[in-house]
Amino acid sequence: MASRNRKTDERPTDAELRARLDFNDAQLLAECAVHTYRARGPGGQHRNKTSSAVRLHHTPSQLIVTATESRSQHQNKARALGRLREAIALSAREPLPAEINWPQNVQIVNKQLHVNRKNPGIHHVLALVLDGLAANGGKLRDAAACLGLTSSSLSRFLGEHPKAWAEANRIRRQAGLPPLRS
Repeated sequence: MASRNRKTDERPTDAELRARLDFNDAQLLAECAVHTYRARGPGGQHRNKTSSAVRLHHTPSQLIVTATESRSQHQNKARALGRLREAIALSAREPLPAEINWPQNVQIVNKQLHVNRKNPGIHHVLALVLDGLAANGGKLRDAAACLGLTSSSLSRFLGEHPKAWAEANRIRRQAGLPPLRS
């Protein structure tokens, strides 16, 4: 395997990084430096009494995510892992496969994309949608056609995920296109 010969401090390829979307929580957490701290700001009289805020530094990719919403360190760690998966999906681009295979429980009905935010495959969907956009030079209509969707369905899905929307606009800006309008 080529990755054994690579220096350990080098960032993994996008394909290696994307494979981490399939890691379970323990495997992904094992690659992270976990920092707990006391969160600042509003949140009631008990907010700053424990170190419940969590910051994950994913060593291979150098991505850093935080979660401070809950007074429970366990809940914040779970939220941070979800954010890490989202950050991986947003940052790692791959070529589109010849045949699009949507994750389990993702429904395409009349070229409309239907996926629940709590679906464990949501990060794969985000990555696939952004791959389609990148492969088609940021053109929403062409990306939607390539993915078997309508452009309005693709636009709606991106609009439901603000960080994906921002990444889509970065892809469009890089291609010399104007930003998507909400």
